[in-house]
Amino acid sequence: MTTFPALQTYIDRGLLLSLLQQDALVEATDALGQHRWDVDMQQGTLTFTSEKDPARRLATRAHLIASIAPGPRSVLWDWAHPQGSQQGASAALRAAGERDGVRELSVGEVPFPADFDAQDRDAMAQLAHEIGQASVGILGRGPYYSAPVDGGTRFIFLLDAPLPPLTLAAVVAKLPRLLSTGLFRDPRTAVWGLATAQRWSFRWNDDAFSGAALSDGSTVAQFGFDPQGRIVAVNSHAA
Repeated sequence: MTTFPALQTYIDRGLLLSLLQQDALVEATDALGQHRWDVDMQQGTLTFTSEKDPARRLATRAHLIASIAPGPRSVLWDWAHPQGSQQGASAALRAAGERDGVRELSVGEVPFPADFDAQDRDAMAQLAHEIGQASVGILGRGPYYSAPVDGGTRFIFLLDAPLPPLTLAAVVAKLPRLLSTGLFRDPRTAVWGLATAQRWSFRWNDDAFSGAALSDGSTVAQFGFDPQGRIVAVNSHAA
């Protein structure tokens, strides 16, 4: 269950895109072998560096979205921090919250639910992922990175990373593995959200939303959905 139910719609919209982006980020950092990450808050960069060969690195532009901390038991959006940005990605989330009437996005500091165990590191990591996925769903961009720091606090960054462009062929190839995670609550919305964010051609096959056709200009894919909205078939061919 989502920690903040009001974010679920955004998570549904961004889930497939965010999982694909996270997958690409993991592939890029795994290529470094054993590595570390370093963030420069003044420069706004987050860099992954190979432990074996420091000359090998992946440098990204990092936009702080929020921090979550077990002490105050809250989410603090970057725009609400005294040194936060009023024009960045976090501020765009605030604008979405104000537009949609979502308090969890439009209030600067959001308390954890009373039953949330802030000392549970897995729960904190999951909350960070939810915030990252919701951010991708709203902004249509990523990947995000959940950076753990001392005391159980986590910073969530949206990254401008030099990753290969996402292709529909890669989506079709990776989809069975991603669906097996069991994370998808609304696959139909996730597929629509991916196509919309990537500005790919998209159309529903009928008024019952039983299928959808996507194209990125190089590949055409047909997605079939059952009455519960689950993906039951995917067929693709060259455009």
